Amino acid sequence: MGSFTDIGVSAGINILSALGFLLAFAVLRIQPINDRVYFPKWYLKGTRSSPRTLGAFSKFVNADLSTYLRFLNWMPAALKMPEPELIEHAGLDSTVYVRIYLLGLKIFVPIAMLAFAVLVPVNWTSGTLETEKSVTYDEIDKLSISNLGKGSKRFWAHIGMSYVFTFWTFYVLYHEYKVVTTMRLRFLANQNRRPDQYTVLVQNVPPDPDESVSEHVEHFFAVNHRDHYLTHQIVYNANHLSGLVEKKKGLQNWLIYYENQHAKHPAKRPTMKTGLWGLWGRRVDAIEYYLKEIEELCKQEDEERQKVITDPNSIMPAAFVSFKTRWGAAVCAQTQQTSNPTVWLTEWAPEPRDVYWANLAIPFVELSIRRLLMAVLLFFLTFFFMVPIAFVQSLANLDDIERRLPLLKPLIERNSLKSIIQGFLPGIVLKIFLILLPTILMTMSKIEGHISLSGLDRRTASKYYLFLFVNVFLGSVITGTAFQQLDNFIHQSANKIPEIVGESIPMKATFFMSYIMVDGWAGVAAEVLRLKPLVMFHIKNTFLVRTEHDREQAMDPGSLDFYNSEPRLQLYFLLGLVYAVITPILLPFIIVFFSLAYIVFRHQIINVYNQQYESGAQFWPDVHRRLLIALMSSQILLLGLLSTQEAEKSTVALLPLPVLSLWFHWVCKGRFEPAFVKFPLQDAMVKDTLERAHDPTFSLREYLKGAYVHPVFQKNDIYERVAIDEEEKNPLVVTKRQSRMNTPVESKFTSSSGTNEGEFSRLPT
Repeated sequence: MGSFTDIGVSAGINILSALGFLLAFAVLRIQPINDRVYFPKWYLKGTRSSPRTLGAFSKFVNADLSTYLRFLNWMPAALKMPEPELIEHAGLDSTVYVRIYLLGLKIFVPIAMLAFAVLVPVNWTSGTLETEKSVTYDEIDKLSISNLGKGSKRFWAHIGMSYVFTFWTFYVLYHEYKVVTTMRLRFLANQNRRPDQYTVLVQNVPPDPDESVSEHVEHFFAVNHRDHYLTHQIVYNANHLSGLVEKKKGLQNWLIYYENQHAKHPAKRPTMKTGLWGLWGRRVDAIEYYLKEIEELCKQEDEERQKVITDPNSIMPAAFVSFKTRWGAAVCAQTQQTSNPTVWLTEWAPEPRDVYWANLAIPFVELSIRRLLMAVLLFFLTFFFMVPIAFVQSLANLDDIERRLPLLKPLIERNSLKSIIQGFLPGIVLKIFLILLPTILMTMSKIEGHISLSGLDRRTASKYYLFLFVNVFLGSVITGTAFQQLDNFIHQSANKIPEIVGESIPMKATFFMSYIMVDGWAGVAAEVLRLKPLVMFHIKNTFLVRTEHDREQAMDPGSLDFYNSEPRLQLYFLLGLVYAVITPILLPFIIVFFSLAYIVFRHQIINVYNQQYESGAQFWPDVHRRLLIALMSSQILLLGLLSTQEAEKSTVALLPLPVLSLWFHWVCKGRFEPAFVKFPLQDAMVKDTLERAHDPTFSLREYLKGAYVHPVFQKNDIYERVAIDEEEKNPLVVTKRQSRMNTPVESKFTSSSGTNEGEFSRLPT
């Protein structure tokens, strides 16, 4: 609960914070010394090698005063790049992501105009709260639906607007889904050749007593996809080797640091202590120590590499199988391979940079157990997080604290302090509690065993959204209501409690206003400042950088962090749709957030972020589904609210809305979602035909050779990439299954391999 004064204080603090961040960014971005921090994408693309000349300036500080007068020109510049050019520059994932912010404006600007024209006057002129003695309220609550009396005919205005808002949201979402689907299909059709277009990931390869995994995979696909199979790459468990490689990189960074120190002071050899963090232990020559450590680690690395290649236990029952055409890969990826649906599982391979190699080493049978354990852990994590949520809500209800702790009343009653605590502190405390949560949820997703970075992002985003929905939204409403109306809960009869809850839910809008201003205004402005990458770049540039390559390594362009940003973005859709009818005063705060975030993130994907992968906007069905969950939640909560207000007829009038929302979901799912799950065979055939016509001599085998080699092996000749070079010379490959060659009776492995007449030889390709 909060007054106009509390909201005004919070708005003032957050507006000043946001302006401070934006002003600092506007000044820092034009300094030559910071150019690699605020424009790293152009350096990575090779179109920028040094700070652009902006007039007469020194090597470190921009001395051209005229550029300081145009410190906000980055905002219109961020909006100038056309969308097709933006897709070419930043990728479809990034382009579609920023469209989500534009989608928020398309939905909420018309809704806000209608709500302020119709609902706000209806609520304000009712005056019910002024005569109600059993409910605690403040001035801002008079603008909400709580100001209507029980059984009021004015509820019909809210019901009518609920239908209008729902159908408007349907229209915008359907149009946006159609646009994004068209963008994805056009992107895939125009996309240049990529290894994942020809490659399928095969998991749970069944064991065979007579053949190795590599031979078994070769035999199966040469027989069952004989006209299209090209080559394959077995998956190795190289997790321990990867750990050694990463450890060596860390030691090399320290070696570079001490070599730089020695170069600055040649007369003095740098020393260090060998104990933990260099706090204790014997003192040694730092350069010699790290040279010796790296040499020893290189030996361990070579031994581990040989072990991985030669040890059969290091070979996983999985492989990346490549085909001669996109059509052949599409058929394999989108069909069941054998009568046993638990083996030879195929799916589209992620693009090579999207592969999360550590999880490919997880045995397939473990995945169900891991995911069950993580589901249980997520439940308990969500449940126990109610404790800090309740603490945050206690800060927002100082009146109850005053009644129970009278000694604190003189301190709390100071106007400035009370306004800061109620208007600003709850939002900032909640944001602090949520800082580490996305990292925890990402770790849980990795334990679940998802095999691509994009899959990890989407799965973590689902967890995070569930967490925000249950804890931040429902938890804040329920625990806040309990604190706010605690005296009424105790002294009223049990059948009155639902009515008190129903009347109090709209009053939590002030808490969410505070959260939106902290996270959505100041938080977004801080995003563009990039304070942490700025500090880290200058630390690395001072102590570690010796060459231009080192300087490029010191740059940290970052990425959109979809798993973190998208669920938080969805929370604003949820709040806007829920409170559009109940407390419309919340909508301007959300519109300001979407407007500022659209400009900021468009600027970031143009100049800063370098995405780790490109999924072709494969996340959009999840975005659409969560938006519909938010819409249905708003309808159900309004239904529950009216049921406590003696408005039975009004309640019945709202029942069709959730049903219509479900129907709309299934319409969109059937109409558009297949484009995000499958690749049309017709499109695959068209691309294959055009490619053969334009480049008939292209060697696809050479192009795919090593595309899906584990990163720790890519620069080592000792790693034997699986490539069947004899395929074209010898069209017949005799099977090594001795039992099948000696008897016409079916082997017990026949059902698992799914082969029959092709068991004994491969037909000509």
